[in-house]
Amino acid sequence: MSEHAHHDHTGPIKTPKQLWWTAVFAFVVPVFLIIGLVAYVTRDAKPQAGAVNPELATAQRIQKVGTVELRDANRPLAAGADVYKAQCAACHAAGLVGAPKLGDKAAWAPRIAQGFETLVNSALKGKGAMGAQGGGAFRDIEIARAVAYMANEGGAKFAEPEAPAEGK
Repeated sequence: MSEHAHHDHTGPIKTPKQLWWTAVFAFVVPVFLIIGLVAYVTRDAKPQAGAVNPELATAQRIQKVGTVELRDANRPLAAGADVYKAQCAACHAAGLVGAPKLGDKAAWAPRIAQGFETLVNSALKGKGAMGAQGGGAFRDIEIARAVAYMANEGGAKFAEPEAPAEGK
């Protein structure tokens, strides 16, 4: 075997001293660099929470999580046109995001063909880009009245739902 063949299988480290310096530069120096970076990043003094305005900090920590809104359950039902103006007109007046425009008979015809209950269900639970309208500022029957109003403007002949009789 020649000296040349043995030389091809050795690496760049030939002596123990070279191995020691390689270990120092490969492992020890990066560890000290990381420690130095961490010390540099964390050395600034951080103010305590509420040090500037303790009253504001306390108020923010103990603020309410939710709210309670009381409504008059005996108020008269809103008319479909009024609910449309307050809740639906934002999208249906301009036809935004695929909403059929008020009075557009061609756009309303396939929806009217699905039936009043299907339209009301879509309004209450949401459909496509329209979010659910149930559980908001208006009662479900008022949303149904708005659906009847919009569908009737589009060519339907739906009766505006009446308030349920007392005791039912």
